[in-house]
Amino acid sequence: MSREVWPGKPWPRGATFDGQGVNFAVFSQVATRIDVCLFDPANPARETEHFTLPEATDFVHHGYLPGLEPGTLYGLRVHGPYEPSKGHRCNPHKLLVDPYAKALHGDVDWKQPVFGYPLGQAQQDLVRDERDSAAGMPKGVVVSDYFDWGNDRRPETPWRKTVIYEAHVRGLTMRHPDVPEHLRGTYAGLASPPIIEHLQELGVTSVELLPVHAFADDSFLNDKKLSNYWGYNTLGFFAPEAYYASRKTPGAAVAEFKAMVRTLHSAGLEVLLDVVYNHTCEGNHLGPTLSLKGIDNASYYWLMPDARYFLDFTGCGNSVNASNPQAARLIVDSLRYWVNEMHVDGFRFDLATVLGRTGDGSFEPDAALFQILQQDPVLGRVKLIAEPWDVGLGGYQVGGFPAPWREWNGKYRDALRRYWKGDENLASELGYRLTGNSDLYAEARRKPQASINFVTAHDGFTLHDLVTYSQKHNEANGEHNRDGADDNQSWNCGVEGETDDGDIIALRERQKRNLLASLFLSTGVPMIVAGDEMGRTQRGNNNAYCQDNERSWVEWELDERARRLLEFTRKLIQFRHGQPVLQRRRYFKGAHLWDSEHKDLTWLRPDGAEMVEEDWKKPSARALAFLLGGDAIPTPDERGQRVIGDALLVLLNAHHEPVAFTLPPAASAQHWELELYTADDTRGEEAAARRFELVGRSLAVFRQVGDRGGPC
Repeated sequence: MSREVWPGKPWPRGATFDGQGVNFAVFSQVATRIDVCLFDPANPARETEHFTLPEATDFVHHGYLPGLEPGTLYGLRVHGPYEPSKGHRCNPHKLLVDPYAKALHGDVDWKQPVFGYPLGQAQQDLVRDERDSAAGMPKGVVVSDYFDWGNDRRPETPWRKTVIYEAHVRGLTMRHPDVPEHLRGTYAGLASPPIIEHLQELGVTSVELLPVHAFADDSFLNDKKLSNYWGYNTLGFFAPEAYYASRKTPGAAVAEFKAMVRTLHSAGLEVLLDVVYNHTCEGNHLGPTLSLKGIDNASYYWLMPDARYFLDFTGCGNSVNASNPQAARLIVDSLRYWVNEMHVDGFRFDLATVLGRTGDGSFEPDAALFQILQQDPVLGRVKLIAEPWDVGLGGYQVGGFPAPWREWNGKYRDALRRYWKGDENLASELGYRLTGNSDLYAEARRKPQASINFVTAHDGFTLHDLVTYSQKHNEANGEHNRDGADDNQSWNCGVEGETDDGDIIALRERQKRNLLASLFLSTGVPMIVAGDEMGRTQRGNNNAYCQDNERSWVEWELDERARRLLEFTRKLIQFRHGQPVLQRRRYFKGAHLWDSEHKDLTWLRPDGAEMVEEDWKKPSARALAFLLGGDAIPTPDERGQRVIGDALLVLLNAHHEPVAFTLPPAASAQHWELELYTADDTRGEEAAARRFELVGRSLAVFRQVGDRGGPC
């Protein structure tokens, strides 16, 4: 069957349905010809039609096919040089995924010839393989952008009020007994009433989803009957992962994802996406040819001086070269699409240092992509979070990203873990971490909310495992426990793994409360990972990226300990929401402000005296306190109204023995009331005689109550 192909337009890129047909536009600076192949939806391996894009404008090949409708399956074949030594790997025998495809249908079949070269030969990738890969390739799906958003409104939660909940679409819902079985593991399941109710009662404001961009499984994982559960193996930057859709018809994931966002928004919850623009699933020079590698390898990827080989800043075989204008455009176009068409509220960028590498491969805070994002009228108003490191030289860039970026703060994570397991020489470090990380951000005039504070994340131990295992136990991953980080700053409290010892169990539960309380009492933006609020365990696996099973899924059948931890976490988050001093937008000055009897921040020794320089240098300083003069800071809220909060006194004891604290005087006509105590979660008691004995490894919070007086 042959149809007339019109010239079409070079924009927008990808396959765009306009109601009467589809415009195709594909960039390639090296292609001599690009063909579009159409496939039978009933048998996606069968090609029904193909045509050549008839025009090329500024290296964008384009054409328009009238009468083509949503639901059409398609792929690309790119003709051009196959010269690996020059960085070119065009091979028209390999069907390619359109990098702008808005939906994908099917999976990579590793048994098919999806590599651009014949496997098993010497210098194998220098020879072009001429077997057709179409039967083993996912197909792009033409979709309509129409969706009834109704009165959808973005929550637009200010950073100072943001509480992030990192979750996996599948892992969060697979074991919930009240989520309908056919919706478990799906976008619709995540938006179901039981999950929404849990998130609202917990008090989080923003759900950060592990990668939902279409991704490919790894062949070596398939061989071990495992899968790329986390999804950090992107194949399509525009397409939502179809595996998480409850309906499996081509393109159904798009509408279901939008419906999920609409529902979360109606519940007051932001949707943030963990995005992987730093590398793709095509690997190094010996990896498969699935998309960018066969379209224009040299434009999209960082290459070595010997262009046959890839520069790898990611540890995944390749690195996307965001310093190239076309690669940067792909990233920015993708981000705009997810904001404009999918209504997401922000992004967490995996290995974001890669995106700031420039011509010689070094990291630059003023890299072109960062400038584009800062100036963009769409992307400049959404939340942007960097994982500020990669595996390349100079890759650790905590504190090095420009405004308006926020950063996952690995220094915060490590300091809190080390302090609560009893390490020495941490007083000064702890002081910075709890009060806004001014040593990292103040010099660049970035605010405390530049720091995303966390103790655990998807990558590493869960909170429960952090206090239960001193060593990783990743045998289930099939790599002889060689994968995953060896340095976890964890402590098993005396016994490796689960135990029936009541004293050890009690200590572990207290350590969980200590870590959570420290997190939500810290200045900055707190983040927790799904299930930590209920004591989820991965049985010591600190790299569960390939465990799509009960090891990774959130457990919803709760025992008494899990219920108590959940209730404690809810109280913590609600307490944070109610205390303006914990939501500061500015750094503490250590000075009296307004007419308060307290400084905005005072650090105290257990004897009640204010700490001096020598106290900070003591290696064994594990017991200390800080007073936040909340009543001293009438902070304007977003509407300009003055908000006066409570003064808080926080006592910390990471020593294994009890420590007696002398409480400082409360303000006139007021007294200290015990608000929270991690040793037994007592609250609502007035401190007697200004003395309080803090048991070993515990934390207490007092709130100043009574007649505040003074300015209002």
